[in-house]
Amino acid sequence: MYLQKLGHKISQDDIFNLSGVDPALCRGCVARDMERVLRQVGFKPGRVWHKIDPNKSRTQLEMQWDLLLSDLSNGLPSIVCTRYGDGAKSSEHFRLVLGYDPNSDEVIYHEPAESNGAYRRMERIRFLELWPLKHSKSEWLAVRMTLKAGRISLPNTAGIGFSNADYARHLMELKPRVPGGFTIVLEKPFVVVGDETPTMVERRAKQTVRWFVDHIRDLYFDKDPPAVYDIWLFKDDKSYRKHAKELFNDNPHTPFGYCSDSHRALIMNIDTGGGTLCHEIVHAFIASNFPACPAWFNEGLASLYEQCGSRNGRLVGFTNWRLAGLQKEIRAGTLLSFKDLLSTTTHQFYNTAKGDNYAQARYLCYYLQEKNLLVRFYNAYRRSFKKDPSGYETLRRILGADDLKQFQKDWRKWVLKLRFP
Repeated sequence: MYLQKLGHKISQDDIFNLSGVDPALCRGCVARDMERVLRQVGFKPGRVWHKIDPNKSRTQLEMQWDLLLSDLSNGLPSIVCTRYGDGAKSSEHFRLVLGYDPNSDEVIYHEPAESNGAYRRMERIRFLELWPLKHSKSEWLAVRMTLKAGRISLPNTAGIGFSNADYARHLMELKPRVPGGFTIVLEKPFVVVGDETPTMVERRAKQTVRWFVDHIRDLYFDKDPPAVYDIWLFKDDKSYRKHAKELFNDNPHTPFGYCSDSHRALIMNIDTGGGTLCHEIVHAFIASNFPACPAWFNEGLASLYEQCGSRNGRLVGFTNWRLAGLQKEIRAGTLLSFKDLLSTTTHQFYNTAKGDNYAQARYLCYYLQEKNLLVRFYNAYRRSFKKDPSGYETLRRILGADDLKQFQKDWRKWVLKLRFP
């Protein structure tokens, strides 16, 4: 608030980001954080912590008030940490003291914790009651930071994706909804929540989520998902179905897991493995990097990484359980032409196909990957989407094929030679 008055464009979120507070702590800045960030940006807050003897509190608080009033008379407001209200459990938070009205004996302050909190008034005697933090019976503490501006320097806190303040806010909102016995791990740009042992949840967050996110970003994505998604990892089918109902009012249609855009959550039965998790993570990134992406490519790319690993340091999809069904469809001659597959609407892709659309789209992507053309196709398709919304002409160009009918014949023969496992 005061920095804005001095002409600097900055928000409370920016200050939190500068403070270095770990958002996983699920809290805002406390006094030591605030003092550190004030000095960092160029303020001289002076002596911050003042011990108050409860038996001499009236005299000692009046002395602190006189110092605060002296600063106000010199045009210097103060950040004061007070109790929010009465009671031993009352929270502590900051108020910005701007002035004093001697006629009414009222303190004039901004209340950053509430909307419309500018230029509030409080009786001075009430302010002195709330000022000391009563951490022990034998010693209280008065906390005040003078906003004496030196050379103000504000580093640029803007960045790609969500800030620490965004994550902290999200975690504080999430935490009350998480059942007992669950572990929460911040693994940017996701939050991982699981009911296995804390060690296992942390291991999955690092070895599956972080590993996959780092590798998939390297290939395709510049932007983080459009929201902070929670990844719920339930330890078995019973827990998965129970909590999907209790937390999201869902009855899962798959034993593996699914994405709930309405809840901004990836909901997983992790006992079935991490393949579906990787699949759904791709969808979360596609939503911000290629929002118009049609179902055939969205599902084809996501399905590719249901079985994946590293080859020469790069992420690759392997053959998987979808292969057997696809080979059966090829032999039966029931697959769509690639022109028809790429032209499907979302409803047609998911509901009215004659063949196995997921598998066909996956193994088209797999072919492109094996020929080192997939990343090139992805980038070209995004650029040319308005002119070529189905991707058919882009695919034909990337393959260097005048006739995709002949390519599909060759592709079918190639797929029939694949093996899994």
